[in-house]
Amino acid sequence: MTPDLLAEVMEATWPPAGRSQLGPFTLRDGAGGGKRVSAATCDGAFTEADLAALESAIADPLALIREGDAALDAALDARSWRIVDPVVAYAAPVADLTAELPFLTAFPHWPPLEVARSLWAEGGIGPARIAVMDRVTGPKAAILGRTGDRPAGVAFVACNGAEAMVHALEVRDSQRRQGLGRHLLHAAANWAATQGATRLSLVVTRQNAAARALYARLGMQEVGQYHYRQK
Repeated sequence: MTPDLLAEVMEATWPPAGRSQLGPFTLRDGAGGGKRVSAATCDGAFTEADLAALESAIADPLALIREGDAALDAALDARSWRIVDPVVAYAAPVADLTAELPFLTAFPHWPPLEVARSLWAEGGIGPARIAVMDRVTGPKAAILGRTGDRPAGVAFVACNGAEAMVHALEVRDSQRRQGLGRHLLHAAANWAATQGATRLSLVVTRQNAAARALYARLGMQEVGQYHYRQK
């Protein structure tokens, strides 16, 4: 999965409210939907004047540094922009992640049920991030997961052509380490297969060791990385 394809899939399956251009930079209006939809990216060569304009144009300057952005990373470092939330991308063929699940363990639906919204809210995913999901124009689903016949987890999955991506995977604290995260990913893959997707990906902060261990156990491979710089 190339850095450009990863960026394309992320943008399509977790889109900002708006975009504008400032010289070589694409600016995003996240409308409160988090860093991923609010960060600026650089699309070409830049100058010190471009960096100064970027700092002036954004109230809380934030840039997403992709693989291949070494020059931008160094330039922002020199201007005292700090590194925030290094992220790792994982992916696997959909066919490798599909699985038969126990009855009513997890099921896809859209729009999200109120119980799914409540579970997201418990994990800090509120209306602004639900609005990001609403903006997705391609196939999409909320996956509601159950443990012991009780709602316990939720995830969002969307497709961009043959690529599917999982976002906002949350499991209730009291229900963690019981296999529900794995079931949610299998359910997302099962749904993605019905949409004709051939690969499933996701991104996770590098410090989330438990989630990364789960993805590795499922056979997902690291396919990219990025981090943010914040002024």
